Amino acid sequence: MRYPEIEPYDSGLLDVGDGHQVYWETCGNPDGKPVAVLHGGPGTGCSEGMRQFFDPARYRIVLLDQRGSGRSIPHAGDTVEALKANTAAHLISDFELLREKLEIDRWQLFGGSWGCVLGLAYAEKHPERVTEIVMMGLATDRQAEIDLLTGGLGGMFPEEYARFREAVPENDRDGDLAAAYYRLLTDPDPAVHEAAAQAWCTWESAMQPGVPPSPKFDDPRFRLGFARLVTHYFSQGCFLEDGAILRDAAKLDGIPVVLVQGVLDLSSLVGTPWLLERAIPAAELILVDDAGHTTAVASMEEALIAATDKFATLP
Repeated sequence: MRYPEIEPYDSGLLDVGDGHQVYWETCGNPDGKPVAVLHGGPGTGCSEGMRQFFDPARYRIVLLDQRGSGRSIPHAGDTVEALKANTAAHLISDFELLREKLEIDRWQLFGGSWGCVLGLAYAEKHPERVTEIVMMGLATDRQAEIDLLTGGLGGMFPEEYARFREAVPENDRDGDLAAAYYRLLTDPDPAVHEAAAQAWCTWESAMQPGVPPSPKFDDPRFRLGFARLVTHYFSQGCFLEDGAILRDAAKLDGIPVVLVQGVLDLSSLVGTPWLLERAIPAAELILVDDAGHTTAVASMEEALIAATDKFATLP
């Protein structure tokens, strides 16, 4: 069960350059153990519920809306300008700037899905700044994972995938669908980019059978911003070297890592959870039988909170 709802005690917009200002907030105990929350997507932004995976009496909880998303400006649902100077390296740099601004020496990393990719990439670049890592919805930077989400799962959901392909021009249907959608999503014609956003988010929902579509997808601004950012990253291999996270996992030696994965998470089909467990020196993999790619399952919440509770008293 998640901890009770809390409100931030401090927040603001951090000017990170390149015309971007990222929203940040801190919750819980100002003198508590620092933890950085890395949201998914790319493009979902942070939510109030993400504050509730930590004991507010023991944690100083730091949330940041990544470039182009949430309350950061510019927003990708408003302008394609939000996609400029927006790469994994930029996002990693933003977290470092925020850490320095908040005068935090070292912090725990917590996240899932794209947040797992970004968190692991950050930790491998700045291992001296990381106390522990807790991740779910496990993902890395591999092209095989992107290919699974943009085509590999088509055989499991043939009708939905057919509609997903048919929403792009015929000449693009057997190529890079993320790139094809990106072109549509950045088209200046609202009729074109709005239809593409709807089609992309419908496919996102189809890949999570038994899970209701996110109500956020009902918001045209969120839908467009999310789809633009996901395709912006997917069409560029997440702006990371293919396979580098697994290759460089030895850099995490000495950092306790808990990996929580739903057995029903279809992204497991390319083996990411097991590859990460074997590559990261101090990793513990916890499999949750009745969960998929979501935290909205009691057993998933329990596993994640058990990890943050365990680490709350460690330096």
